[in-house]
Amino acid sequence: MEELLKLENISKKFGNNRVLNRINFDLKAGEIHALLGENGAGKSTLIKILGGIYQPDEGNIILNGEKCSFQSSLDAQKKGISIIHQELMLMPHLSIAENIFIGKELTNHLGLLEKKEQEIQAQKLLKDFDLDFDSSTKLEALTIAQQQMIEIIRAVSFNAKVIAMDEPTSSLSEHEAEKLYQLIYALKEKNVGVILISHRLNDIFQLADRVTVLRDGVCSGTEMVKDTNADKLIQLMVGHAVEQYYAKSIERHVSDEIVMSVEHISDGNLSKDVSFELHKGEILGISGLVGAGRSETMQAIFGISKRKNGKVILKGKEVFFNSPQEAINQGISYVCEDRKKAGLFLKQSVQFNTTINILSKIFSFLKLDKKKEEKIASSFANKLETKITSLAQKTGNLSGGNQQKVLISRWIACDSDVLILDEPTRGVDVKTKQDIYYLMNTLTEDGKSIIFISSELTELLNVCDRIMVMSNGKTTGILNPDEYSQEAVMKLATLEFQK
Repeated sequence: MEELLKLENISKKFGNNRVLNRINFDLKAGEIHALLGENGAGKSTLIKILGGIYQPDEGNIILNGEKCSFQSSLDAQKKGISIIHQELMLMPHLSIAENIFIGKELTNHLGLLEKKEQEIQAQKLLKDFDLDFDSSTKLEALTIAQQQMIEIIRAVSFNAKVIAMDEPTSSLSEHEAEKLYQLIYALKEKNVGVILISHRLNDIFQLADRVTVLRDGVCSGTEMVKDTNADKLIQLMVGHAVEQYYAKSIERHVSDEIVMSVEHISDGNLSKDVSFELHKGEILGISGLVGAGRSETMQAIFGISKRKNGKVILKGKEVFFNSPQEAINQGISYVCEDRKKAGLFLKQSVQFNTTINILSKIFSFLKLDKKKEEKIASSFANKLETKITSLAQKTGNLSGGNQQKVLISRWIACDSDVLILDEPTRGVDVKTKQDIYYLMNTLTEDGKSIIFISSELTELLNVCDRIMVMSNGKTTGILNPDEYSQEAVMKLATLEFQK
């Protein structure tokens, strides 16, 4: 295959911190080359250099055999490189066609917008990728997966020959991810080179031809995907062999005691009729397609949104929470899905974020016991192996995986009997995922109960004691381990739509 791109000895420092050290990477036409590494390994910095956002301190970028330097993202785009960031750079209030042609609008000789011609040209691009959308449709009417497809189409419309995708499936269910896979395969067929950044090993083994692993800003190896396995990749990422990835503890025992019983609850919107029981020491997985009402159900239980119908019985007593604080007081904690928007105080310190929910425990005679606060925050940072420079470090300056660890620390500090984890492993590296799995096992060994919402079927099947599946706001089944399979989960996840 023809070599499209070559990065030679790329290095980058921020202050005294060397983020990249002589990185070599290449990409061929029609190849999907994955870029893997822990949070903070340097992946995003490398992609930002490629996209013209940062300038390298040393090294060369060679595109189509010619040495290049990009002074801006627009400069990189004009030369055929498009970056699709994890947070989509689209405008939901505009149509599909308008989003595709942002920055290169079609105009007539008077400089007036040719809206109809844009829609026609956009429709042709959609057809090229077998996408059955009307180009005049408002973007906000599409699912996240469909919007990501439009972002890819937009990159192709710029005649991009190199497309870098940062965590393209992180917000998608397995079913939605499969649809995106088909579009990425289509790029490969059109001889576009794709750089894929993903923490989901399933993405890499499904899509990629090669994978390059970064560790602490250094290239630790490049492998042909067909010749490697998850254990080898994890070892390249962390620098040593990693024992049992999912770390399901044989010492853990699920009690017959029912900690919480949920009966036919709904929020009058996306959550319509949900029932389940949670046992002491259990990890209960919650699966379903995007829009199934998983998070909405937990928010109704926790008091974030109003519950319209049904019962929640906690330790034998019926409860109704009008606010999250009432739920916390009764022994329930909730790690939300969106750590940046709803979970963390990004401008505040690690210590502040860790202890904000337990201020009553660290106040003495109306005065904050700073030594006690520091001791608690330090113990959780050590327990979860959170990589920080100090407890005073701003949480927003941490990598995504370490932000997630701070958020989880904040809620397990409450010492609740029931912990709801909503997509806790989304957008974090493989080592951080393993740390979270290990923590979950440790908590349940201590008799805590966990509700674990995840869009990754593989981790649900390997981590959970039972899996409840939702479809269109309803419980469609609860699977025991002897019934586990991806097919069984997907059948239940689409049941309400088959009727």
